Amino acid sequence: MFDDLLTALTPSNTQASLSPIERAPSTAPSPQPLPTNRTNSPSVTQGRSPPTATCTPLYYTPGHAALSVTTSPSNRLLELRLMHQFTSMTSRTLVVNGPTVHDIWQNTVPRLAFGGANYLADAMLAVAALHLRSFNPNDRALNGISESNAESLFLTAALIAFSSTATRIFIRDEADPNDPSSAYSLPLSWFHAFQGVKTVVATSWPWIRNSGVVIPIIDSQPVLQLDLDATSPSSFFGKLLDGLEDELQSEDTILAMSTRQSYQHAVAVLNWAHKLPHRGAALAFPATVSKRFIDLLEERRPRALTILACFFALLKGYESAVWWLEGVSRREVMGIVSQFEAASPWWPHLEWPVKIALYKHGLIPPDVWGSDWITEESKAEKGHSMSAESFVNHIEILTSTFFKQQNLPVPVSTHAV
Repeated sequence: MFDDLLTALTPSNTQASLSPIERAPSTAPSPQPLPTNRTNSPSVTQGRSPPTATCTPLYYTPGHAALSVTTSPSNRLLELRLMHQFTSMTSRTLVVNGPTVHDIWQNTVPRLAFGGANYLADAMLAVAALHLRSFNPNDRALNGISESNAESLFLTAALIAFSSTATRIFIRDEADPNDPSSAYSLPLSWFHAFQGVKTVVATSWPWIRNSGVVIPIIDSQPVLQLDLDATSPSSFFGKLLDGLEDELQSEDTILAMSTRQSYQHAVAVLNWAHKLPHRGAALAFPATVSKRFIDLLEERRPRALTILACFFALLKGYESAVWWLEGVSRREVMGIVSQFEAASPWWPHLEWPVKIALYKHGLIPPDVWGSDWITEESKAEKGHSMSAESFVNHIEILTSTFFKQQNLPVPVSTHAV
């Protein structure tokens, strides 16, 4: 899945779907697989018995020519350049934890890639390209997002996000208490993946804002209409902010402001999505919350975890329509509540997400859901057809803010009108 990301860093957008290792030109026969114990670093293998020697033929007849007919010589050289960059320089800059870890990145990781992990090879070259570009910002061979690859890069980021979330389908519903490796882990991949999509959209927006491929995907989302007033009568999740000011007294003033805003915004998104349970509105949550809110999740703040449980409960109304959401509400909500102690004061706030996650009688009626979603969704549908406002309008504002914060000029597409 990293092929398209790597393509974004190369001068050609006609890369073959094969991995860089598979595309490498060679007239030599395929080498024998390395012994298993050689995949470890030298520091780990010291003291072990050498592998048993085996007799191998001195010559092999290659079955097929290994030369690629789809990768240009310049791209082959670029891949070799990136591989050399990774093994000789980039691998030494990833950590500062000593020679053992350096050896893992410099030797073990490439060997694992050569052993068939094509996605690992692509990731290595992508990181090496970023490292090189930091020293050579004007090198056209290392260009990043451009008009020619913006659409493909957006779609690649979206598919990576879907893949990152869908993999949790295969996590067992019931963890084995005797197996530490099976303990529940927070679904932070949801947020990192969809935040990545948001970043790609922001940086590539000048080139995709008129795209006939990207815009229909973005505009299929309900219009984001937030009410930041937690005391509003329509604020179903407003009580999740109770006691917030007392909690913030121990924080630095600036950090407290950031924390307050992140919670208020997250609750506002929940309130908006709660009114539209069957239109996928809740899926906007991972991409729209702030970086500070994700930090609070990583710190396992009870308030943040409770908000997270409510988010996954909101997906209950949509999971039957999307295969990669099947069962996600029950699995994640029950996993999150398992993180709370029995005497936690947050249990009253967790009753609603647990009730929704465990609901088994088909369509959830408004009185159980907590809002007249039938009327709200009807109003939203009529409003969407009558209003000129769309999700694109929000992105226009966010993109302008992004480039101002980065002190960057807004790129202009050659197709801009």
